[in-house]
Amino acid sequence: MTSGRVVLLDSLKGRDAAALLVDGHLEELAIDPEGDSILPGAIYRAVADRPMKGQGGIFVKLPNGGSGFLRQISGISPGQRLLVQVSAPTEPGKATPVSTRLLFKSRYAILTPGAPGINISRAIKDDDARAALNEIAQTAMQGADETLGLILRSACETAEPEVIAEDVAAMRDLAEAVLADLNGGP
Repeated sequence: MTSGRVVLLDSLKGRDAAALLVDGHLEELAIDPEGDSILPGAIYRAVADRPMKGQGGIFVKLPNGGSGFLRQISGISPGQRLLVQVSAPTEPGKATPVSTRLLFKSRYAILTPGAPGINISRAIKDDDARAALNEIAQTAMQGADETLGLILRSACETAEPEVIAEDVAAMRDLAEAVLADLNGGP
């Protein structure tokens, strides 16, 4: 019996697959869907299409001719480019549900555009650990746009400070690049 965490990568019927084993037990299994499925958590540049006033939302154009539905109408006009994140699986025959509240998630961090501040998981109770993590977070977010927030996840409690700092820096770079990419089509 294997102890610890092991990630296994392979393919199943031509689709990429990943499994997480913890102490010899399957904890998580992920298999890429067939085709060009739009998955929850994916972030897209969308183009606002037509409002649905009776339903309190607006349709948006997604890449490859896809359609999304944003439950927000104020401040958005047809033709406007915006960044959206898929919030739930797409039901057959319906538009993909999307949100303008973006979350950039990694193993140790969640970056929150439009929700400023630095937060540390409440699961981390030790005051010294919280103080050390706050110092890492402050350093990593120095010079960032003031509307970009950071949440350090519970996995930080047992991680090396350098690994956390690298993870936050990588997510910050990704978030800043995506947030700056509003030109072009869906």
